[in-house]
Amino acid sequence: MFVTISTTGTAGSPATDLGYLLHKHPDKAQAFSTSYGTAHVFYPEADAERCTAALLLEIDTVALVRRGKGKGRGGAPDAALAQYVNDRPYAASSLLAVALSSVFSSALRGVCTARPERAAAPLPLRVEVPALPARGGPDLVRRLFEPLGWTVTADPVPLDTAFPEWGDSRYVRLLLESDRLTLAEALRHLYVLLPVLDDAKHYWVAADEVDKLLRAGEGWLPEHPEQKLITSRYLARRWSLTRQAMERLELVRLAEADDSDVADIDNAVADETETEEKPTPLAVQRRDAIIEALRAAGAARVLDLGCGEGQLVQALLKDARFTEILGVDVSMRALTIAARRLKLDRMGERQAARVRLVQGSLAYTDNRLKGYDAAVLSEVIEHLDLPRLPALEYAVFGHARPRTVVVTTPNVEYNVRWEALPAGHVRHGDHRFEWTREEFRGWAEAVAERHGYEVAFAPVGPDDPEVGPPTQMATFTIRTEKEAKAA
Repeated sequence: MFVTISTTGTAGSPATDLGYLLHKHPDKAQAFSTSYGTAHVFYPEADAERCTAALLLEIDTVALVRRGKGKGRGGAPDAALAQYVNDRPYAASSLLAVALSSVFSSALRGVCTARPERAAAPLPLRVEVPALPARGGPDLVRRLFEPLGWTVTADPVPLDTAFPEWGDSRYVRLLLESDRLTLAEALRHLYVLLPVLDDAKHYWVAADEVDKLLRAGEGWLPEHPEQKLITSRYLARRWSLTRQAMERLELVRLAEADDSDVADIDNAVADETETEEKPTPLAVQRRDAIIEALRAAGAARVLDLGCGEGQLVQALLKDARFTEILGVDVSMRALTIAARRLKLDRMGERQAARVRLVQGSLAYTDNRLKGYDAAVLSEVIEHLDLPRLPALEYAVFGHARPRTVVVTTPNVEYNVRWEALPAGHVRHGDHRFEWTREEFRGWAEAVAERHGYEVAFAPVGPDDPEVGPPTQMATFTIRTEKEAKAA
């Protein structure tokens, strides 16, 4: 099996930077042992103008049979001879995908301390695979790669050049070219789509393959027009795993769309003094206001109650003054998305020690929530039925008793300013209520009085002189430091 990756140099950035990005020196030929043979990395050409890295996977067919399942599609056994005489030493497949992820693991994650700016920037890339099995033919190859920003050339390989009347084989010569992708994105595309085109895996597909697929597909698979085919083939057509992966991909897509939809609604009404600059989405303004309130309170250990997909947790992690962050949500699916957003599985040890995600209901007392400096309820209370609010109130203000509590919720009076929002509708289908400023103030002041807090109010977003701001925020502070220490 053979694949080459080439790039060209630009002013101030020689092509040989590819060696830094791949973590393999252009002047060396290196060999790496794998379970099924040896992977060789070398550079056929390497100068300032052009650099090409080659990965040659030398397969031990006997080891493949002993450790794996032969060549049977989806794992079915073949005849004895076919297990030893097959295309696996020559044609790109899941074997090559695994070698790519093993040999170029840092590059696959986009990690390059020597050239971080190059790792994060698109490169002029050219990828060549001389023999690629393509169940579905050249048309499927194009349908898989072109939506990702590649210019695709997929030339069918004849069954036998001496007998052209026999027609074409199921193999193609693949050439991919792009100047819009990073190296990490290119490697992740290959890692997923090579076995998809072969439509076979050389190893047993277990539940952890779903996580592998979603990690490698981050940023492109949720919106890919061939998402279902990719998912099914990558998971060896195992329906239970495919369904699980599709559900998680839909959650990711909805989470991303939710942020976009919020931004669309938040910016539906243009300010009379609108400039050419793109307005800051309300969701971002809200997070900034919360973080500023936490800083003003001197909070270091913070609870994000109802953390959802982890947007606020992600923002808090960027500020070193927040030394411990606990995200709590009742939905395991939301926590799964949050973990992927935060890249918890790839986070450094020091950073990982600052954050935890746990499942929990805010309608019940929870000793895990005690002892924190501050708690945030950002766009949470309106998702509860009104009869459940007293339970949340006691769990947070009566039992957990952080020194500071920041609460944000929509201001229903502002809804008339959203041209995209039909009259009489709430902003989100799951909102059980949306309060006026007077209603929110009345609730917050009553909570503060019952539990020994002071409360201050602040607008978030443009403060309309008639209907107020789109989001209202209340910051609760325990009245005395003595009481806070006692708690």
